[in-house]
Amino acid sequence: MNKKAYLAGGCFWGLEDLFRGLEGVKDTKTGYTGGKNENPTWDFHPGHAETLKIEYDPEKISFKQLLDFFFRVHDPTTLNQQGNDRGSSYRSAIFYQNDEEEKAAEAFIEVVNDSGRWSDPVVTSLEKFEKFWLAEEVHQDYLVKNPGGYTCHFIRFESYLK
Repeated sequence: MNKKAYLAGGCFWGLEDLFRGLEGVKDTKTGYTGGKNENPTWDFHPGHAETLKIEYDPEKISFKQLLDFFFRVHDPTTLNQQGNDRGSSYRSAIFYQNDEEEKAAEAFIEVVNDSGRWSDPVVTSLEKFEKFWLAEEVHQDYLVKNPGGYTCHFIRFESYLK
């Protein structure tokens, strides 16, 4: 049975483009979570983070492996910013669904901080998942539809997992 993970690390276009290629990832959708209003839109999503919903096969890729990739493809040390994108919409956040995911995320943040790969500490927030709102169709598979489109996501490091 597939599971879902909800990760925010700046503009959701770049995250989706990279995560979709991982073995064990079955589907990705861009959207909004963690905010104040229902039915958020690109133009109005106060408090929401641009979030990637990842449907994955836990027999092929674990939540911990998803976190490993997440921390390799964005800068988790910049508060409310990735690349040129600024504001809480672009915060680094893990929306955990249960105690197990929360503990795994806390432990992985410690691994990232202890690695010495970043000069500043991780500011990724851990937020209880409540609801995911699907982004408009134009934002789904954006970089597939627009191969020259903007992204600030790329693989920065080798795996943190040993």
